[in-house]
Amino acid sequence: MKKLISAREIEAIIRDGGDVNNLPAGAIITPSARDLIRTHRGRSKGSAKAAGTAKSGSTKLTPFSEGAEYDAILDDPANDSLKEEICEMGRRLWSRAYVDGNGGNMSIRIGENLALCTPTLVSKGSMKPEDICLVDLDGKQLAGRKKRTSEILMHLQIMKKVARAKAVCHCHPPHSTAFAVAGIEPPTCMIPEMEVFIGKAPLAPYRTPGSPEMGKLVADLAPDHNTILMANHGVVSWSHNGIEDAYFKMEIVEAYCRTVWVASQLGANMKTFSKEQMKDLLNLKKGLDIPDPRMDLKECQLCDNSEWRPGVSCAVPAKPAESGPAAADPALEEMVKAITDQILAKM
Repeated sequence: MKKLISAREIEAIIRDGGDVNNLPAGAIITPSARDLIRTHRGRSKGSAKAAGTAKSGSTKLTPFSEGAEYDAILDDPANDSLKEEICEMGRRLWSRAYVDGNGGNMSIRIGENLALCTPTLVSKGSMKPEDICLVDLDGKQLAGRKKRTSEILMHLQIMKKVARAKAVCHCHPPHSTAFAVAGIEPPTCMIPEMEVFIGKAPLAPYRTPGSPEMGKLVADLAPDHNTILMANHGVVSWSHNGIEDAYFKMEIVEAYCRTVWVASQLGANMKTFSKEQMKDLLNLKKGLDIPDPRMDLKECQLCDNSEWRPGVSCAVPAKPAESGPAAADPALEEMVKAITDQILAKM
């Protein structure tokens, strides 16, 4: 039987300093493994040149290095705490069941055109600091022992669109993802924490994960919203403080969606804030420098949950009953019922 060589095996060969040109004769190489081999061959010349000019005892070139200077940035002790923080948030995501398999990804901006990000094909529950990758804001990997996440373009498009975005977190928390799969934006005006730290969580249309189209749809919403549902996919949040704050937003939106879902099963109309109460919460939010497009709305426009089901209503005046020929006619309905009863009796 011919040996099958996967991308993971190629990564191990590169990491251990092996020769990707010396593979078993007749081996079957997967497409992703071939991509890694081509990438490694293309960089080997430049890496060899950089290694030759590097000082003795400098950082050893990583498998995905674009030069010794980028490896030095990735391994700079100044970035150790950020890499540790990404790993810690990954463990929290995994322990809360916000990710499964190797799903989810995170990033932290560390310069005008540089960011740290999580690798692909690695569980967020078992990441180590040495797994973290370095990319530029166009998505090009500059250094790392593993390949960067395939969804990094979405993170970077958010960072480009919102200059103050320092960190981005994407995962699949079950209850908020359920809203995204159902195509329903969570209602507003029910729990203070949701309103102050997040606000309205809009729904971005579905596109293939990792595609530029998906990144653009999300990034277009990012200037006004720090947490966005992705149709049939999951949730993404950004923070101007750091990756832990971006993770906090995941806990908040997930707890909120779960609470709303449970409350909707109790058989009573859910209560919303009054317009005055909502205005107070927005004033608190403004003091925390968190964006919200509702800041300039009139009080009567703050809690429009007309599309939410079941049973959520707010202080917005009800629409007048429909009139004219399309309105229901009681006499006509009675006649239709009588005819239907006669037909059923004969059957």
